[in-house]
Amino acid sequence: MATPEQKAAAQAKKRRPSRGASHPAVVIGSAVFTFLLFLAVGGGLVAWYAEGQYTAPGPLTAEKTVVIPRGQGTRDVAELLEREGVVRNWMLFVGSQQIARRGEQLQAGEYEFPARASIADVLDTIIDGRVVQHQITIPEGLTSQQIVERLNASDLLTGTARMPQEGTLLPETYRITRGMKRDDVLARMSAEQQKLVRELWEKRDPSLPLKSPQEMVVLASIVEEETGKPDERPRVAAVFINRLNRKMRLQSDPTIIYGIAGGKGGLGRAITRTDITTPTPYNTYAIDGLPPTPISNPGKEALAAVANPARSKDLFFVADGTGGHAFAETLDQHNRNVARWREIEASQKAATPPAPGGGAGTGANPAVPATSN
Repeated sequence: MATPEQKAAAQAKKRRPSRGASHPAVVIGSAVFTFLLFLAVGGGLVAWYAEGQYTAPGPLTAEKTVVIPRGQGTRDVAELLEREGVVRNWMLFVGSQQIARRGEQLQAGEYEFPARASIADVLDTIIDGRVVQHQITIPEGLTSQQIVERLNASDLLTGTARMPQEGTLLPETYRITRGMKRDDVLARMSAEQQKLVRELWEKRDPSLPLKSPQEMVVLASIVEEETGKPDERPRVAAVFINRLNRKMRLQSDPTIIYGIAGGKGGLGRAITRTDITTPTPYNTYAIDGLPPTPISNPGKEALAAVANPARSKDLFFVADGTGGHAFAETLDQHNRNVARWREIEASQKAATPPAPGGGAGTGANPAVPATSN
């Protein structure tokens, strides 16, 4: 039977750690394991929280537009979004961009974020470059100078616009984005015009007395200025084509105006007898054939009308008081139409003469007698 001293020694031996357990390597290993376990648990909780925040609805209570300037770093963008109330925490946004989207580049531009947009939604929008699309409308018949002035007036566009040659731009409604360069818009308008002109020239009436696509554009610019009614353009084009075939002067009022005002687009007054009889390179009452350049930028319908004009024998037209024109094949018929138009003017007690194009191209201007030359 063990003595009390033997029992005490045995119990002390049990309480004493083994030499292996107290070895420094074992102690360090145990500490590292505990730390890694802590990190794993903590990291899992952080990842769970971050994932929830990444897809959770954001703080915006209503749709909001934010402009991200060029040259901004990820943190700059994140802080901007936090200030604008798009995201709650810029650091969480940066972390999400680095982890979820692998640091993909944030693109400058104007962005529209819906209410409650999540960080995931915001990142997708900016990284994919889903910028806000605006529209700018260029009406038919403006000169290049007038078009440049319209672009300069837009605060959405940037840069100094060059002055394009007359008739080289296609009037249309174009999509633009904030910060786009004005020259880029002009380049697109020019490319669209060249494409359309090529297509129409290839499909033109082969009997046209026009030698080049440029001549088609020149005549289309006159047709554009003569009438604003789409259904009249092919017939107006036919009048000028018929006159060219007969070697008759075009006698178009808008060419008088362009010869005096140039790219400004208007005189600010009525055409006078002196204007009509004073030669300029553009005044088709004084010159034979077409002017040297277009007098405006014609639209699709005017270009198409010249490429394939109506089949008619008309040589004259004059305003008819309804916004349209009365057409005639003979000078006598045309003179009667002019007299009727003057009666309409008198009955309406018009204080101003007809607008440019209202008595065009064929001696129809009331300021001069009709002729057949």
